Amino acid sequence: MDSQTPNTAITDWLAQAHPVPEQARTEWSNQGVALLPLGRRFAAVRLSGALVHAALRSDHPEVVAEVLSGRLRGPVIHDHRATGPTYYALIQWHAGLVWDYNRSAPCLRDDTYLGVPRIDRREPPGTYWVVPPRYDGDLCRPQAVRDLIDAGHRQLIEHASA
Repeated sequence: MDSQTPNTAITDWLAQAHPVPEQARTEWSNQGVALLPLGRRFAAVRLSGALVHAALRSDHPEVVAEVLSGRLRGPVIHDHRATGPTYYALIQWHAGLVWDYNRSAPCLRDDTYLGVPRIDRREPPGTYWVVPPRYDGDLCRPQAVRDLIDAGHRQLIEHASA
């Protein structure tokens, strides 16, 4: 039986994405966010706040967290960039090889680093987990992310033509 707490096991799994896992742990300790290279353990689909909020028909943080958790069933990071709120759905790294939504929701992988918050960082300010990983290896299903993107596009088009 594994004696690690779930958060420790998840933190270890995330840290292993970094070529020097101890550096990720140091960044989490000092800054609350570690820059992890994508494409080794997972990839990330960058979703604009407008797209996510349209798909969910809400921008209320508690609603967004609850609905994303149920629909994507995997970890999602929130970051507030200069262009507004941005969400990152973590998916299997190999799904990015055939990702067909790169114009509206690019899949970030090889040669890209993502700011990944410490596992207990679950609210603003700064980068935080909207939906934290539940266990090591927990990732969103790519099809669930595609369905969310499609729903967001439909709502944005419907709203623009109303």
